[in-house]
Amino acid sequence: MAKQLDYHTLREIFARFQAAEPEPKGELEHVNAYTLVVAVALSAQATDTGVNKATRELFKIADTPQKMLGLGEERLIDHIKTIGLYRNKAKNVIKLSKILVEDYGGEVPNSRAALQSLPGVGRKTANVVLNMWWKQPAQAVDTHIFRVGNRSGIAPGKDVDAVERAIEDNIPADFQQHAHHWLILHGRYHCKARKPMCGTCLIRDLCMFEDKNL
Repeated sequence: MAKQLDYHTLREIFARFQAAEPEPKGELEHVNAYTLVVAVALSAQATDTGVNKATRELFKIADTPQKMLGLGEERLIDHIKTIGLYRNKAKNVIKLSKILVEDYGGEVPNSRAALQSLPGVGRKTANVVLNMWWKQPAQAVDTHIFRVGNRSGIAPGKDVDAVERAIEDNIPADFQQHAHHWLILHGRYHCKARKPMCGTCLIRDLCMFEDKNL
């Protein structure tokens, strides 16, 4: 685990990320807050590409909790059976849709605690929804962010909670809104697990990773 980079280095790193991609976007397709919650819940241990393929047709017919309940669990399974753990995920989507209808008038709540109380929605999912839909500077730490944070010194931590805190505590406030997307995209396309592409990396001169693949 690298040491925490200093404030000035972090400012330079995120200024470069911003210059390269001023408005980074999440890659999960959605049409409203509800479909975003469902897509993120389905994406656990699955790829965004795989989820998008399954939900494209699903969201045309079930883009509200009411419509999802009308569709029912078995027909939902037909749409998502290409995604890992689809039976359990279908159960959770139906359960969370029922709770949204009964307790929240069919609307998706915008507090972390309320989101995390929904079946199949953990802290990471809640943070993605808060960040992408309500533009809150919430940091959803996935495997890409955990790897990049620790390798580079941007946000080192022994577990995902520690990395989340390191991002919130150390990354300058004006970069917080997009920080998690920049880090995910960097991890997905450049700072890869097995063969990081250090030779073409935007921040290789600032990164603390010792085994650079140059």
